[in-house]
Amino acid sequence: MKSEGKRQANFELLRIVAMFMIISLHYLVKGWVATPFPIVAKENPVGVLAWLIEAFCIVAVNCYVLISGYFLVESAWKPGRVFSLLAQVLFYSLLIPIALLLTGVVSWGDMDLYDWIGFAFPFGTEHYWFATAYLVMYLFAPFLAAGIKKMEKRNLQILLALLLAFFSLEKTILPVYLATDRYGYDFGWFLCLFVAAGYVRLYGISWLEKQSHAVGGYALSSLLIWLLAMASNTLGGEIETFIHYANMLYAYNHLLCVTGAVSLFYVFKNLRIKEGCFVGAVRRLAPYTFGVYLLHEHMLVRYEWMKWLGVEKVQESFLFVPHMILSVFIVFVVGTVVDMGRGKIFARVAAAAENKTQ
Repeated sequence: MKSEGKRQANFELLRIVAMFMIISLHYLVKGWVATPFPIVAKENPVGVLAWLIEAFCIVAVNCYVLISGYFLVESAWKPGRVFSLLAQVLFYSLLIPIALLLTGVVSWGDMDLYDWIGFAFPFGTEHYWFATAYLVMYLFAPFLAAGIKKMEKRNLQILLALLLAFFSLEKTILPVYLATDRYGYDFGWFLCLFVAAGYVRLYGISWLEKQSHAVGGYALSSLLIWLLAMASNTLGGEIETFIHYANMLYAYNHLLCVTGAVSLFYVFKNLRIKEGCFVGAVRRLAPYTFGVYLLHEHMLVRYEWMKWLGVEKVQESFLFVPHMILSVFIVFVVGTVVDMGRGKIFARVAAAAENKTQ
């Protein structure tokens, strides 16, 4: 994500915005503000608004992967990045339970052997599903990048269309459970997004180059997710399968989520930001966004931070909106500060190891 030695501020800003969206998604769903389908609009208008906000934020994870694929398709593969990712994830998965034990927030009785296996082996147990999927995608990145660049444009278009048909189109049009559908929570979907990002990098999508088209594509996709979900929820009172379809609209691999994510990606891709203090702050903060995710999505934290911030007090009130904004900001700031500390520790360890080898 660098240009002429500097990280491209537009993509770094998208990473920050996407993390705010991800925290918001967790606030709404895991904080039980967006009550599960079926919901009745007249009885729960707060839930209806929550699902509207959810619809505009659901593209965030896809955007993260698109950013990675967009740059990895032209970047040299680095084994060190694999070990860096492993170390960063283990830092959080192992140290958070120890810190919570030492501070008395949890006790030994709150955790069993399987919990500790999850802490020690976070990738195999999918303690952090995103980290697992991302790691596998990164391991495949050099093969995918080489293949994408070698293929003719027409063949790449056909390949991408077939991948989207398998991972996205089928589940989008069929209101039934599909055995192969992981809702986008797996490395297979990330590989598909990598190919899509590679195509965008090499050939682009001319219609989305116009900023109004990109903004419109994102807004329309998000609104359609919400409107179709509300309609499906209503129909679910008569035909139960529509409740399933309402939930599927909020899956990462739903076609509307894909179009929304690609459109938002283009909004930031073509965004030009003048150099200055704001750009400096964006470049400074963006590298720590993954740490924000690892902190607030730890197994022992993911359902607790909403309680610590008192989400239950506003679950059934429109006051959840300002409370959510404040809560998301707090989580982002705390996570950034913690990961800055982690970065300094890693830097000192790396420097000490380098001195010993000299």
